[in-house]
Parts: sequence; structure tokens; C-alpha cells
Amino acid sequence: MLRSKNNAKHAPDLLLLVSIFALLVIGVVMVYSASAIWAEYKFNDPFYFAKRQLLFAIVGIFSMFFIMNVPYLTWQKYAKHILIACFLLLLAVLIPGVGMVRGGAQSWIGVGAFSVQPSEFMKLGLIIFLATYLAAKQKYITSFKKGFIPTLLLIFVPFGLIMLQPDLGTGVVLILTCLVMVFVAGAKISHFVGLGILGVVGFLGLIISAPYRINRITAFLNPWEDPLGNGFQIIQSLYAIGPGGLMGMGLGQSLQKFFYLPEPQTDFIFAILAEELGFIGGTFVLLLFLLLLWRGIRIALGAPDTFGSLLGLGIVGMIALQVMINISVVIGLIPVTGITLPFLSYGGSSLTLTLCSVGVLLNVSRYARL
Repeated sequence: MLRSKNNAKHAPDLLLLVSIFALLVIGVVMVYSASAIWAEYKFNDPFYFAKRQLLFAIVGIFSMFFIMNVPYLTWQKYAKHILIACFLLLLAVLIPGVGMVRGGAQSWIGVGAFSVQPSEFMKLGLIIFLATYLAAKQKYITSFKKGFIPTLLLIFVPFGLIMLQPDLGTGVVLILTCLVMVFVAGAKISHFVGLGILGVVGFLGLIISAPYRINRITAFLNPWEDPLGNGFQIIQSLYAIGPGGLMGMGLGQSLQKFFYLPEPQTDFIFAILAEELGFIGGTFVLLLFLLLLWRGIRIALGAPDTFGSLLGLGIVGMIALQVMINISVVIGLIPVTGITLPFLSYGGSSLTLTLCSVGVLLNVSRYARL
């Protein structure tokens, strides 16, 4: 993984940029299509969610281009400060009167007419710090006491704060992304075996401790047992995907968005996309994500130093995990987790931070050997 630094700077990766903009355009169009009926009913404005998503996209694009021109080694220099700021935000969201409750989780901080989700900031902040830490301590990573355990403690502290909200979906993405980075940095597989056993026990404990999580598991196993309750979302999602067929029902022609599938512009937007654009449309979106994943891995592997490689793989891993988890939920492979689909789902914090993350990746691409 260690490489000599290469100071040659060139244009950012074009294919990565193409995949990002294509997904953004599809996302804004699908947010409007999925939310127009609900927005008209609730806000008397069918463009309510689409306008906000477009605003988030514009802010995110400007942020992406700004960050794309910031040398990625700058983030290594300020990694501690970024992590501390993210910790403070996670603590602030737990303070009564500061944190806002949505969907049963106190995960938001209101800022005027908008709100931000600190756990999204923590995902990127921890990736930056962990890449810095692992690059500096790589020679110790094969040691269970000196490398593996300290790294796990670093990861599980923010995970614990996120679980206090509670937000299991974001916590799972955070943990898995960081473990991918630790594995790539050179940790022994035997260490992960023991961690896996503890992880299964801990995961079962988290599920048992919250009745709504148990309900999600039972709904996943047999959604028809409670079709109007815990199994409702999964059933309605499958009802959306099924009629889509090969070509789809046509853009804007979804039936499930007529108050059948709850808030279809967020976690289940892929179900509406599959209903309207069919197997071909869904496959095209997946190919765009695969293009982004391929270019991201190429960039990370071609980075001139260990920090750049780990940083790139962390960002790509985070996006890939969110895509896999979200689509697996939508098609009924795993229980509902509350994970958004990057670039497509409605949500300011998620979209903006994802674009900031790929801005960092694009800067790494300017130094990488591709």
C-alpha cells in the first residue's frame, strides 16, 4: 500500500464526474415524480420536495467543485479538528431542545427552515481521521493489542453516540465502512473472526433491546403476517417493483406513490423508479453506481500515498454499502433499515455530504495514476 508521493496534478476523473451528474439528474427527476402527489396534498405545491432537492444538489455541486480543488492532504492535516467537530455535533443532537426527533430518532439539528443530520458529517469525518490514523500506524495494525483494539475503540465511540439517537442504519454503514478500511490497511483475518462473533451477539442485543427492530425482523421474514402494520412498507415496495416489468409504466405513471408507499421520495425511491422505468431503468441506475464504484476503486488504488488510498476506499466503500443496503431493503432481501439511496433519495444532509465526499475523491483522482 505504501507508495512514493507523486506531485503531478491532472484533470479529475471524467467518468466519475459523468456518473455523479447522471445520478443527480435522475435523482431530482425521480424525487419530483415520486413526491408530487404527496407534496400537493401536504404543501399545496407539487414541486415542494423537488425544489428543495434541486437546491441541495446545487449547494452540493458547488461544495464538490470547491473541495475537488483542495489538495486531499489538507484533510490529513486537519483530521483531528474535523473529528472533534463531528463529535460535538453528535453530542449536541442528544441535548433536549437542540436535537429534533424524526421517525423515532433524535438525529437532527434545526437550522432555520432546514435541518442537518450530524451522523452524516461523522461518516465523512471518521473516514478522514481513520485514513490518517491507519496511514500513520499501519505497522501496528497486525498487532491485536497495539493496532486492532485501539482502532476498534476509535470506531465504536461514534457508533455508540449514533446508537443513542438511535439510528441503527447509519451506525451499521459507519461500522462496515471503517472495517473495510481496517481490513485494507492490513489487519489480520483472524482478528475479524473474533470481532464477527462479538458483532453478531451485539447486533442481536441491539435488536432485542428495541421492540420496533424485532418487528422489522418479523416483518421481513413474513410481511403478510401484518400487512397493514410492520409489513406494509415491504409489501407496497414489492407491489411497486412487480408491475414495472421490463420497460416500466412510464415516467410519472406510478400508482404506489398515491399514498400507498409511505414517503416514496426517501428510502424507497428505487421502488418508484423500478415501477415507472422498469427493469431497464433500474439496471441503468445500477450500472451508473457500478461505474462510480469502478472508477473510485481505480482512483484509490492509484493514489500516490497510503492516506489517499485509504481515504478513497473509505468514501467508495461508504457509498457502495449504502447502495447495497438500500436496494436490498427495497427488493425485500433484508429488513428495513432507514438508509437512503445516494444521489437519488430526498434529503439535504445526505445529498450534500455525499457530494462533498466525492469532491474529496475527485481531488485524489487528480494525483492518482489511472
